[in-house]
Amino acid sequence: MANQKKLSLGNAIQYVIVVLYLFFLGFPFIWMFITSFKTPIELLELDQSLIPESFYIQNYVDILEKRGLVRSATNSAIVAIVSTVLTMVVAIPAGYAMARLKAFYAKATTGWIIFSQVFPLSLVIIPLFLAIRTLGLLDSLQGLILVYVVANLPFALWMLRGYVANIPTDLEEAGAIDGASMFQILRKIVIPLLIPGIVATSLFTLLNSWNEFFFALVLIQTPENETLPLTLARFVGSEGQVLLGPLAAGAFLATIPSLVVFGIIQRRISSGLLAGAVKG
Repeated sequence: MANQKKLSLGNAIQYVIVVLYLFFLGFPFIWMFITSFKTPIELLELDQSLIPESFYIQNYVDILEKRGLVRSATNSAIVAIVSTVLTMVVAIPAGYAMARLKAFYAKATTGWIIFSQVFPLSLVIIPLFLAIRTLGLLDSLQGLILVYVVANLPFALWMLRGYVANIPTDLEEAGAIDGASMFQILRKIVIPLLIPGIVATSLFTLLNSWNEFFFALVLIQTPENETLPLTLARFVGSEGQVLLGPLAAGAFLATIPSLVVFGIIQRRISSGLLAGAVKG
């Protein structure tokens, strides 16, 4: 009886901790949602209530109709989706080669991945700007996609290398004995087993491209090609004055696609992360 009471008390404490932790994680999102419905005058008050006095939808009207949020969100979606697809097209066979081949270039690629993470962005942005300008891709979504593919490749390669290393080589050897080519082994054996890892890596690559700000700030120069983070940054004035209501409305709308995508494929993400964590 005493053990059952201790067990129930322990479970209750665990539930309370989980609820508090979820509230801690979700409070910024809740605060952003509430702030998006407050009037400019209400936002200037020192003693603000948690619940808006009146649900002021003009913040959403302003950001959707006057601030170009739909156009910049479309640009961000195009850049994020295309760069993710191209990154995975390169990273899947390259990650397989890194995990399976013992040649010098496989080790050199691993060294390049580690070495590339040492440099801060401020050191590579000027050469990158000059290279993109030389290619004639400055102020274009194509140039931004190219940059995001290069920037996301080290992370995607490192992730997929761990997932491939977790696949038993016996399956590939059996396929080779049956006469399958290297391409057939990759397409029919490796890739189906890599689906959880591909989904997890694709999601992280997609979110990195969706939320990226620094490269877009340097390479994009016209409002027509702005991505979502650049549009949201316009709500912060040069003197630090912030249009908090429209900014909260825009940030809330910008967060929804990430939450929807994450909610749809969260099971595959969990299984993929656990599979990739076994071997690195």
